[in-house]
Amino acid sequence: MKDLCCVVTQDVSMSLKCMKEDGSQIQKKRKGSRFVWWGYEVKTASDDCVAAINSYSHQVLGYGRERKVILEAPLYDEDCVLGNILAAHYLSSTDSARAKSYARAAQSNLGKATAYEKAVFEAVNYLISENMDDHVALQLHSKLLIKFPKDLLAWKRVEILCFYMGRPDLSLPLLDKILPENREQDYVYGMLAFPLMELGHLGEAERAARKGYEINRNDSWAHHCLCHVLQTQCRFKEAVEFMEGCSDSWDSCSSLRYSHNWWHVAVCYLEGGSPLSKVQEIYDHQMCKELEKDDAVATDVYMDALGLLLRLDTRDQLDQFVDRLKILANFLTDQAMWYQEWLFDITAIWALSKVGNTSQGHVLLHGLKSRTFLMSEKKQQLMQRPIRLAEAVYEYGKGNYKQALELLGPDFDAADYKMIGASDLQIDVFNEMWYKMLLLTGQSSTAIEVLERRIKQRDGAPFLWRLLEKSYAMEGKTEAVVIAGKRAKALESSHFNFA
Repeated sequence: MKDLCCVVTQDVSMSLKCMKEDGSQIQKKRKGSRFVWWGYEVKTASDDCVAAINSYSHQVLGYGRERKVILEAPLYDEDCVLGNILAAHYLSSTDSARAKSYARAAQSNLGKATAYEKAVFEAVNYLISENMDDHVALQLHSKLLIKFPKDLLAWKRVEILCFYMGRPDLSLPLLDKILPENREQDYVYGMLAFPLMELGHLGEAERAARKGYEINRNDSWAHHCLCHVLQTQCRFKEAVEFMEGCSDSWDSCSSLRYSHNWWHVAVCYLEGGSPLSKVQEIYDHQMCKELEKDDAVATDVYMDALGLLLRLDTRDQLDQFVDRLKILANFLTDQAMWYQEWLFDITAIWALSKVGNTSQGHVLLHGLKSRTFLMSEKKQQLMQRPIRLAEAVYEYGKGNYKQALELLGPDFDAADYKMIGASDLQIDVFNEMWYKMLLLTGQSSTAIEVLERRIKQRDGAPFLWRLLEKSYAMEGKTEAVVIAGKRAKALESSHFNFA
């Protein structure tokens, strides 16, 4: 894997327009068929249908705002299997009835479809089916990619599927097999960097993310992955400078990517010990400004806002943001936003209970529990941990720290809860919540043991040293208190230098 990440190439970044032009030049036309961006044959006589498919692929891989372009493909050719099944996938989470209509249209034309289209249909149709089994969906996509390794859209679906399974390890063996076919392709190395990073291979992940940036300097996913690595390594200033230098290119990104990339910047400032005014500035003028756009997806922005506010709470720095939390919590009572993302729902439960709206927080919590009963037995067992986490944040928000701590248990590790759809850095806030509750309930000796172990992984994080300082003080370890305090102060002044 390391050798695959070390190849240096020149910047061959190109705009979507240029990619379309390039595609039109290399596209070979046969009677009744065309070739999509990565060179696989599709049964259609419509250049516009193929252009819509190619544009959609770029929008998905580049986290663009115009993914709805895929709905044009069936308008140009209502019989195109690929156009219909991709349209079905696009609508599957927002309009299931319409999605099923597109899926039926795709299925009814399978007899005329190419081998590539049939493979995509099989994998995607199962992915959007009721009672879908994650492992079966992964097997079908693996089968597709082994036969058609240049289908980067399928690769992206695998990345996302493994992310929500909490199993980035499952994607790497497959990526190893298909990377040789895509060495110089746009978007590839950002997708490689993410599972490497989540599995702790930070050096390899950094090389992959930097290569993705070299190929396409506007690749917002490569930006995100490189920032992730730098932030994990407590290189906060370097991460902020890189991200702010790339930020102009995010205006064309979806709410998901735009707000989340700015979330990373805000958390870097917070973790690096900058004044809270910097965090507030990003919250108000970057993350929340996204909501003013006509095509903004509010839940994506709210999820990042919740993650940031919860981090402020774990640091006892929420006072300056209480009004913002109350405004946000008021929006969260809209039940139309619930039950789409576990991370959103769990942090929303905290926010609702924190501002005193425990009744709505309880309704959301009860709804999550009820929904698990509709899952397969295997999935129900897997999701018992997220349910306990949801119960714990509900009690934590109410100030019932002892009950919350009992729910999480003495050996809590947020890394075991990644199936809620959260990266290492996103989910680490629940570790911070746990550390805080250990101290609030007088369990300083346990806190010392856990924090000393954690600091070996993130020695450059001032907050961890401050928590360790408090823990030592509670245990009466005077000399250790001084050492931890000096280390925290030195780090707080080293990451950012504000006048």
